[in-house]
Amino acid sequence: MVRIATLVLILLMAVTAPAAAKLEPTPPAARSPVPELPMRGLDGKSMRLEDFRGKVVVLNVWATWCLPCREEMPTLERLQQAFADRPVVVLALSVDRGDDEKVVAFLDEIGVKSLTVARDPKMRTVRILGIPGLPATLVIDREGREVLRRFGLYEWDGEDVKALMEALLAEPPAS
Repeated sequence: MVRIATLVLILLMAVTAPAAAKLEPTPPAARSPVPELPMRGLDGKSMRLEDFRGKVVVLNVWATWCLPCREEMPTLERLQQAFADRPVVVLALSVDRGDDEKVVAFLDEIGVKSLTVARDPKMRTVRILGIPGLPATLVIDREGREVLRRFGLYEWDGEDVKALMEALLAEPPAS
């Protein structure tokens, strides 16, 4: 019963979230570290956010059954391509149950090939981060701290996001 209620809330959040809300990054001094999340790569090996330290991470939590995720995913692909030669990683964390083939087939179907893909089929990340709906995206600075979180559909290849990535890449290391 709780799982059904959670899925309904996730679907409602994804459908009703405003797409035009402005990104509001947290100033460096007020940022908090993102906790470690249970995830593994499509190769079956465990992955950690710590593996991406020194890079700006755009962590997108999504699922193949999420229609707004389908629409949003190509914008994340274009963002990754725009920063392909820079220390920016778009980490697509699928919370789909089942095997990896469903995730791989979905990404192939929509033509997404540049993203780093991880899995959390038990949806523990949703609980750890307090995510009320999908898609959900966190931008994480090079020190592993949360810069912002955004729920619902967003155009991640927009000029506002590119400017944010540039600003984060220009930040000096935390002392």
